[in-house]
Amino acid sequence: MNTTANTRIDDAVPAIVDWSGADADVRTELLRRPTQAVAAQTRAAVAAVLDDVRTRGDAALRELTARFDRVELADFEVGVDEFAAAEAAVPDDLREAMRNAAARIEAFHAAGVPKSYEVQTADGVDCARIVRPIPRVGLYVPAGTAPLPSTALMLGVPAKLAGCREVVLCTPPRPDGSADPAVLVAARLTGVHRVFKLGGAQAIAAMAFGTASVPACDKLFGPGNSFVTEAKQQVAQSGTVAIDMPAGPSEVLVIADADADAAFIAADLLSQAEHGPDSQVLLLADDDALLERVRVELSTQLTVLPRADIARQAMARSRLLRVDTLDVAFDISNRYAPEHLILALRSPRDWLAKVEVAGSVFLGDWTPEALGDYCSGTNHVLPTGGAARAWSGVSVASFQNMVSVQSASARGIRAIGPDAVTMARAEGLDAHANAVALRIAKAAA
Repeated sequence: MNTTANTRIDDAVPAIVDWSGADADVRTELLRRPTQAVAAQTRAAVAAVLDDVRTRGDAALRELTARFDRVELADFEVGVDEFAAAEAAVPDDLREAMRNAAARIEAFHAAGVPKSYEVQTADGVDCARIVRPIPRVGLYVPAGTAPLPSTALMLGVPAKLAGCREVVLCTPPRPDGSADPAVLVAARLTGVHRVFKLGGAQAIAAMAFGTASVPACDKLFGPGNSFVTEAKQQVAQSGTVAIDMPAGPSEVLVIADADADAAFIAADLLSQAEHGPDSQVLLLADDDALLERVRVELSTQLTVLPRADIARQAMARSRLLRVDTLDVAFDISNRYAPEHLILALRSPRDWLAKVEVAGSVFLGDWTPEALGDYCSGTNHVLPTGGAARAWSGVSVASFQNMVSVQSASARGIRAIGPDAVTMARAEGLDAHANAVALRIAKAAA
């Protein structure tokens, strides 16, 4: 009996599209992110919020919080009593899971901590790079339809390893005016210094510009919806503050072969689709039967998914693509530049060389993307919207500055100074040449 043929497919599950039969315009549309269609409206709305907070500070934050979060707050900062209540509210098993995850995140990130170094580039010339923590950083932890204490770990652990002097965290308030207890416990686990109950673009504005309550930060970190991502980009473009990367609505791309597990793939696709209506998931496979099995599994799993309504909205802009070969699938993936890339292949490591751009890669049937979201040790704050072409995920280096240092002796200026003089004169910068030539003359004397 062919169960696939006799199973009703949920209307939200996308149809299979043959990539080879699509022309250039159709292919562009197939890979378009959902947020690209509303970019102009988002930009305008975010610009208004940023200007309001910049101009009116805390007063604007109170009004915006009442409007968007439907709660009125007299004070934004989480106090001692609320931290204590959060510690009591979080179950022991969740606390232990977060501790275990934090330990793995720290182990992974500690292995990649940048090191200072020094090298002699010429006789009498020493050059070095020293590593310094960014003094004050701002972390954004989403908590809209689903609070994300895991994000507090992903940002707080590398900030602590980097040695940042002050770590500020913003997370949206709940309807009762409190912060999510698990987020607060995660913040405490990583040594975050101050937590504020602020969400959305207004939280980004507060940490970028500073208000009477919220300190201005040197660099902002964290994922968020399209409004949060746009706010981060606008404050960075204005020169107000640096950001980690564009980290917006979640996305996953799966490349699968004929023997992949359809249930696993469907679960991975839905795990990202349930993040929000503007999430996007893509499956690329070279086998029609597998694609049909995944469609059945998507329909079946949607019936029991608590966040099915959200997932269905995301599936409307998601894709199931039939490709002629796996090589074509990797070409498409590199063009799309996914946040998450799952290789549901029989020998996934053999294909890793084909991956040119991706935020994070998950190899084989036993490595769900959700493992990286929580506790494998890698960071889940990753570039989205195609930004993986040029950006990398959060690391300890993201929280540090690399400062170059050089030192020349009299012998050193005599050895390399003539090169500087020649190059400066070629560029028509005579003052540059003179600054070196004076020293060469005095060193020779």
